[in-house]
Amino acid sequence: MTLPVVDPPSDSSAEHRTATVGGVLLAAGTSSRYGEPNKLLESVDGEPMVRRSARTLRDADLDSVTVVLGDDADRVRDALAGLDVEFVENPNYESGQASSVRRAVEHLQNVGRADAAVFALGDMPFVDPASVDALVATFEATGRSALAAGHDGDRGNPVLFAAEHFDALADASGDVGGRSVLLGADDAAIVETGDSGVLRDVDRPDDLA
Repeated sequence: MTLPVVDPPSDSSAEHRTATVGGVLLAAGTSSRYGEPNKLLESVDGEPMVRRSARTLRDADLDSVTVVLGDDADRVRDALAGLDVEFVENPNYESGQASSVRRAVEHLQNVGRADAAVFALGDMPFVDPASVDALVATFEATGRSALAAGHDGDRGNPVLFAAEHFDALADASGDVGGRSVLLGADDAAIVETGDSGVLRDVDRPDDLA
């Protein structure tokens, strides 16, 4: 399915923002395609990949950042020591990404403080914080309820969902996370970020070259 491409507002700062938007970093997977090492702990520019991915959310204009842990939870938590993030654990992480999305949504609903959430992936350490801000600013300016970061019209990550989609996200299954919810939203769009990092994930060691 092809989504329309929209440009973010010229001013993506949080100065006039009224919505409460949380960030979620999905960092529970087994990195099975990467090989024996836990790819989230591999070094990217001198720091663990997962820490760099978390800093993207922390450096953006978000109200909170929640990290979903699963495989190798203790070591991933240690890699994020000192960052202002919250942790939740997903005991069902082996069932696929959707279970981590569900766990994050449950947490956001329990704390009751999010009008929307930006879901990012722990194995995408090259996303610019400005791309996250572009998603949030577009949500505020347009009211669109499902937005994916894009580059040259191609859909990537992170993805923003308004709270109206939280129940549907919690019902998703398998390893596709919120993709079906995004593609099923009538007002979904791709936000052009100009950031190639929104398309660059790390599945195998060569992806870090």
